[in-house]
Amino acid sequence: MPTISVAMIVKNEEADLAKCLDRVKDWVDEIVIVDSGSTDKTEEIALSYGAKFYRHVDWQGFGKQRQIAQQYVSSDYVLWLDADERVSDELRDSIQHAILGNEDNNVFRLSRISEVFGREIRHSGWYPDYVIRLYKTKFTCYSDDLVHEKVQLPANAKVKTLVGDLHHYTYKNIHHYLVKSASYAKAWADQRENSGKKTTLLQGASHALACFIKMYFLKAGFLDGKQGFLLAVLSAHSTFVKYADLWVRTETNVKNPD
Repeated sequence: MPTISVAMIVKNEEADLAKCLDRVKDWVDEIVIVDSGSTDKTEEIALSYGAKFYRHVDWQGFGKQRQIAQQYVSSDYVLWLDADERVSDELRDSIQHAILGNEDNNVFRLSRISEVFGREIRHSGWYPDYVIRLYKTKFTCYSDDLVHEKVQLPANAKVKTLVGDLHHYTYKNIHHYLVKSASYAKAWADQRENSGKKTTLLQGASHALACFIKMYFLKAGFLDGKQGFLLAVLSAHSTFVKYADLWVRTETNVKNPD
């Protein structure tokens, strides 16, 4: 029987970690957690579930942190989870069936369904939110991206879809959303700046407007009720902020050269 590990990167996840691990503790062979500097009870909770817990506080981005975590995985397969996610029973059965087949070159994607501000979001371009999260540990790994990292697909990879949803309990409140989106915006701007990219405020405004139109109208966000409207507005705001961040940096560099 092939073995499977759950791998996670975390920071200050005491509110969610136990609920996540409760859904996998009885059927995975190993839990590997890499922490980037928690100051709450994250480590205590992780160790209570028998997890292998490591600290890496030299943050180099989400992609690099996942690569570090994968180096500690000893099982045949690795399943990636975030602390605010829960594996459904149907998805668990599908994962177990997938690894039992133990076929070479397969990577598996699954569908996430997110609950935001008290409602499951089934439109707005959020569902089905397919993400690749399961593969043979020695077959591939995540990219180096600072944010929005993805599993790299070798030329011979075969992507297969698992049955069942991964429940995602994201954004506890508006403050949580704004803090989280600000960190993603900064990482996005960092990545673009490091690549020598520039932008304008007009580009930011046009991308923000396009984001709202796509989410609320083209992707039927209006069917997600008031939460759908709120998400479209917040997403447009976040889109503008990341372009504005990059623009401010380039303007500052022009006026204050080294």
